[in-house]
Amino acid sequence: MNFLAIKETCIYCRDLERAREFYGGILGLPMISYVEGKHIFFRVGASVLLIFNPDDSRMKTSPPAHYAEGRQHYAFEVTKGEYDRHKQKIQEKGITIIDRLIWKNGSESFYFNDPEGNILEIVPEGIWD
Repeated sequence: MNFLAIKETCIYCRDLERAREFYGGILGLPMISYVEGKHIFFRVGASVLLIFNPDDSRMKTSPPAHYAEGRQHYAFEVTKGEYDRHKQKIQEKGITIIDRLIWKNGSESFYFNDPEGNILEIVPEGIWD
């Protein structure tokens, strides 16, 4: 198999209105769809971030039921030239950076939480090259 990319990343949040304010309002992601109490979808470059209410999605029959508990993790990729600007903007918006890592190639990434406690990361392009 020769997959091109991971097209969708799915996380779970019970308070979709807070998720909408955080991802759409604070982070500025364009919203694709919002169904109150069920899900909210955002465009992230060529990918889609799916945020489901786990209490609703665990009851589905089609698509198959899915849900998760606990803190999930994913990373946003930015250009190397914009990495510091993104770090500064996150801090200016009052979001606490909870950790940072220096990778073997010398690149830095940093972590922060969404309102549900999920762990988000911003990485410069090439982190996995």
